[in-house]
Amino acid sequence: MITPTFELSQDSDFLLLSIRVPYTRAAEFDLYIDGEDFKFYAKPYFCRLTLPGRIVEDGREKASFDIDKGLFTLRVPKESPGEHFEGLDMLTSLLAPKGSRSAKPLVEEMDTCEGAAGGEEEEDEDFDWQMEQEVYVESSEEELGSLQKYGFGNQRSGVFTRLQEELGDIVDVKNPDASTATERRENRLAAEDTFFCPDHYLVDLFENEEIGKLVKFCPWWSKCGQGGAQAEHSQAGIFTDEEQDQLRRFTNRSYLLDKKTLQHVWLGLVDIILAYAYDTRITEGEHCVESAWNIRKVSGTLCWLETYSTLQEVLVSFGRRCLCYPLFRHFDLITTVIHDAASIFQSGKAYVLKCLLDVHKIFRENDPAYILNDLYITDYCVWIQKVKSKKVVALAEPLLKASLTKEDMELELDLLEKVAMEGESQEEEGDDGEEDDETEEEEEDEKEGLGIEGSSSRSHVEGQLSSDSTSLSPKSNHLCLKEEGPVAPSQKLIQELVETVEVGLRVSEPGDCEGSAADDVGTPQRTLLEVGPRKNPLLIVSTALEDDSIG
Repeated sequence: MITPTFELSQDSDFLLLSIRVPYTRAAEFDLYIDGEDFKFYAKPYFCRLTLPGRIVEDGREKASFDIDKGLFTLRVPKESPGEHFEGLDMLTSLLAPKGSRSAKPLVEEMDTCEGAAGGEEEEDEDFDWQMEQEVYVESSEEELGSLQKYGFGNQRSGVFTRLQEELGDIVDVKNPDASTATERRENRLAAEDTFFCPDHYLVDLFENEEIGKLVKFCPWWSKCGQGGAQAEHSQAGIFTDEEQDQLRRFTNRSYLLDKKTLQHVWLGLVDIILAYAYDTRITEGEHCVESAWNIRKVSGTLCWLETYSTLQEVLVSFGRRCLCYPLFRHFDLITTVIHDAASIFQSGKAYVLKCLLDVHKIFRENDPAYILNDLYITDYCVWIQKVKSKKVVALAEPLLKASLTKEDMELELDLLEKVAMEGESQEEEGDDGEEDDETEEEEEDEKEGLGIEGSSSRSHVEGQLSSDSTSLSPKSNHLCLKEEGPVAPSQKLIQELVETVEVGLRVSEPGDCEGSAADDVGTPQRTLLEVGPRKNPLLIVSTALEDDSIG
């Protein structure tokens, strides 16, 4: 926890406390008042004071919070009106726990093993969970001037000097106050190159059914009227009651920005709107618990405190981060979101403000992303209301005309896709070759079952089985019967048997069966079928003919 800067003063009846807690959420303030004990908590700040007099809560206490200054002010009545509290400027003594000038025990018992070994149970003692607090010393102007700038219009510095440990998860920069803009960019690019996963990219490239659904999704701004005075006229009632309440809570302020800083502000706005449009599309308009992470992570402005000089830099940064971090990583999704941003800007500043209010709400409800509201989003919400709408609409045209290619990502996407396509083609060819080999093996097994070797044996079999009325011909690894003219009873039997054969037939020459030729002397040549020893195979026996008429 961080001990905040605080001051105490008094009048005859009240004690006044001023506690400076910048970059915190007013909704989470917690106060505890009990006589001489006063405790204040607003994450990540904690302040515990032991007062020199007693105070009470009787309904006369008042509290206020200045969001711009981050200053919390409390006016609380004294228990005894007119009592003077001494030592209100002795801050170190006020921070010490009650009855002690230090939170650390002065005497510690180092060896407790003997009592434990003797079987004696240690008596439970009240443990003082008071934490050590140190008085915060404000940095001098010279020290603040040496720190790096960031935030809206590069007007913030020193924010992370004390909050880095508490709020380090909101940005990827290790030391924002000591890192220059050039160093932040170099570190960002190196982190993206390291984090890019080719396998994830290729999976989304080839298995893109879900991404195709997201690309076809129609977000809320797609129904807006676009451009010019007609769009401005249609924007009168687009804000909900909640959004109007948000606008009333903002403090009006003026911004003096030079030309270069103003350019950074506009390009940062484009980057934030792109990140918002991306999250809206991948969640199909229903923001979730991951939305704060999505928006922050794909925006270089929010995650790396980036400042851009050209629109192309914004688009390349956005594209690279979309290919490295979120769940869906597809180039078509990136180009679609760029057109989404163009549509938002083309609809006018009211729709841009509506997007910013939505981002502000998402960050406000997320810990610790709410700090980004103080650094960027709140200022954007106030500033955008004062700019001319035609400047907002003018951003749509360069976004629509922007040319973003896979080569711009510098992640070797084309080479990666080419290698993947070649590998897929080789795999398909290998599968076809395996199927051909399997087919050849089946044919060979069939030939072995038939007793056939080579094409000469096949011709021999076809010659043996041919006749004027019937013939057996191999087709699709089966034997089929061709008929011409009337079918004899024996030929019907052959037909029925052949149709049931699923595997190979074993063909035997006329002399293979003992007595077959002798028994059938003087009878016309015909083909006889005998059951073979294997499952389903038939032994085809051709007997000798005295008649040579059948070739």
